[in-house]
Amino acid sequence: MSDLFEGHRPLVAILRGLDSDDAVAIGGELIDAGFGIIEVPLNSPDPLRSIGALADAFGDHAIIGAGTVLTTQQVDAVRSVNGRLIVSPNMDVDVIARTRDKGGLSFPGVFTPTEAFAAVKAGCHALKFFPASLHGPDGVKAIKAVLPPEIPVLAVGGVTVPTIGEWLAAGTAGFGIGSNVFKVGWSAAQVGEQARAFVAAYDAAAHG
Repeated sequence: MSDLFEGHRPLVAILRGLDSDDAVAIGGELIDAGFGIIEVPLNSPDPLRSIGALADAFGDHAIIGAGTVLTTQQVDAVRSVNGRLIVSPNMDVDVIARTRDKGGLSFPGVFTPTEAFAAVKAGCHALKFFPASLHGPDGVKAIKAVLPPEIPVLAVGGVTVPTIGEWLAAGTAGFGIGSNVFKVGWSAAQVGEQARAFVAAYDAAAHG
């Protein structure tokens, strides 16, 4: 496992639509289940409040940050509330550069080899293949074969409990998991139940 993940499983919980009042309870369930990386997309309600609350509660032993980060100003805002992870749906060299300058972790979204190599050249820490479901494991494997081996690749979009093993066999280092682990309206207990299923599937595939 890459040191980039700081000893955590390379499973990123994507909490799109999270209500900030529920952030700590849901974050606690995720961490208890074995997730150590949490992303709150910026198109959620009051995302900076959620990120700040999660960072205050869990930042000493988890990686907390934002998704759908599109501008350098948004990078600054996330860092101002102690969010470290900066995830984008696209590859923007200015966002990558600002993230590095501010001491954050840059996980830009890419889809093509051209985008992937541009992101690596710009200094990203990991690559988020999105939407991974359109590539499938075989498509990601083909692109991964030509990328620098030290750059972790995460599959985001369409990853399920039964398919984690296929993605790992294709060379992905980890996963961003959204609606399969969190939906608006789910209780913290429901999120925890789904998270435990993903952790068990990952552990079985990675170490079984």
